[in-house]
Amino acid sequence: MHRPPYELYMSFTDLRNLVAMLPEDKKKDVTADYDTLQASVQGMSIGVKVHERVPYSRLELVDYGAPFAFHIVLHFDGIPDEPAKTDFHISLEADLNFMMKMLLGSKLQGVLDKIVDSLVDVSLGKMPEGFDPSKFGASV
Repeated sequence: MHRPPYELYMSFTDLRNLVAMLPEDKKKDVTADYDTLQASVQGMSIGVKVHERVPYSRLELVDYGAPFAFHIVLHFDGIPDEPAKTDFHISLEADLNFMMKMLLGSKLQGVLDKIVDSLVDVSLGKMPEGFDPSKFGASV
């Protein structure tokens, strides 16, 4: 990614920014505050909450009112010789039975894809609506 870790991290540390990045037709089923996000997927409520924030390097999310256990870690690793770039990756562990895997496997993949797409947008200077990078010493 062509942004320093703190810029990318700050755009995702407030879960309301994730909602701002969604297409308009998807926002109606999603609510969020700073620490939690709830979505309705195929009539099922699935939530996440921030478990741990490690400034500028890691954001850990866990299930919150979801019908199965999961743990997501967003990694924002600096590149030593290139401080204006970030090595980003996502780890996901989910305890899904066969039925849940069939129902939600592709949806979870879609969520992860959306997170990565959003980070690419941020790295190209497209910040979420209402996010002001200048508050964090960032320039876009």
